[in-house]
Amino acid sequence: MDRTAEIKRVTKETDIYMKLNLNGEGKSCINTGIGFFDHMLEGFSKHGFFDLEVKIKGDLEVDGHHTVEDAGIVLGTVIKEAVGDKKGIKRYGYFVLPMDDALALCAVDLCGRPYLQFDCDFPNDLVGSFDTSLVKEFFYAVSYNAAMNIHIKMLSGDNSHHMIEAIFKAFAKALDMAVSMDERIKDVLSTKGSL
Repeated sequence: MDRTAEIKRVTKETDIYMKLNLNGEGKSCINTGIGFFDHMLEGFSKHGFFDLEVKIKGDLEVDGHHTVEDAGIVLGTVIKEAVGDKKGIKRYGYFVLPMDDALALCAVDLCGRPYLQFDCDFPNDLVGSFDTSLVKEFFYAVSYNAAMNIHIKMLSGDNSHHMIEAIFKAFAKALDMAVSMDERIKDVLSTKGSL
């Protein structure tokens, strides 16, 4: 079954091309103009076994906000398109991921309703040139455009780099579980009959 989606989105602030294959091998080609953000998306691809291609030209002379937020909008959209009608998927996914001092919990529900619960305070304002406040903005945009619940909780951590990386990898593992097929599920996993 082909579960890929491809989007080109152009605004006055960003020019984004993104392609996602949920049935991938973890291959990625990422260029957002923000080195640390590239690293996070590469980790998402690798640990979720998603093939991901991202090319962004953003107004980084202003700051990274539009680039990161719009990347979240487009990632949410390609996830929603690639998942399709949701027949046969597990729907729910969760993971607790350690990375040195950091321990991140992520749980997702591909329920068709957007919601983000983000419980994490980073000790630093910047990691490289990346504004740590943009992590929440990114996942908010993913949630609303994928129409999925995302709960993120930092259970422990004192290094902002490790904390953010643990979040992206935990999200990848949780999403991989949620989009996985289960032969016991004949339609959609909902008593309502639709998601």
